[in-house]
Amino acid sequence: MQWSEVLQDNSLSNLPYKIELNEYGQILMSPASNLHGFLQVEIAFFLRAKQSGKVITECSINTPKGVKVADVAWGSTNFFLKNGLETPYQSAPEICVEIVSPSNSQQEMTEKISLYLQQGTKEVWICQQKGEVTIYNSSGKSPVSKFFANLPKKFEY
Repeated sequence: MQWSEVLQDNSLSNLPYKIELNEYGQILMSPASNLHGFLQVEIAFFLRAKQSGKVITECSINTPKGVKVADVAWGSTNFFLKNGLETPYQSAPEICVEIVSPSNSQQEMTEKISLYLQQGTKEVWICQQKGEVTIYNSSGKSPVSKFFANLPKKFEY
């Protein structure tokens, strides 16, 4: 399938799952828990309150391995002036955040970090189930965010 077909398929519109496409156009679904939703909102509120630019949840990004959907993303004003609300984005916003679910493997998270960086994101934040955040950039794991000096090491719930 193409992403535009997924968006227009009414049978997929109210599923309680996050939907992505793999490189073969096959639909991948991941169930979301209330904890996942809570962490998503906490991170989005943090990003929105602390920086100019815009925050988007469920941000679809076209990658060499299909459309991936970052749980939360932050883009600069310039990113949104250039890309608007294109769906999916052909390049990634400056920060892409993934919240790890029990169904996610380490291999899947490593691949998403790589894919988002290939598509131009500057940082990938991986948030674990207990709220701990690890930052990755083109050099690998980073102890600090280039964009948010006051990023907490953990989001509390």
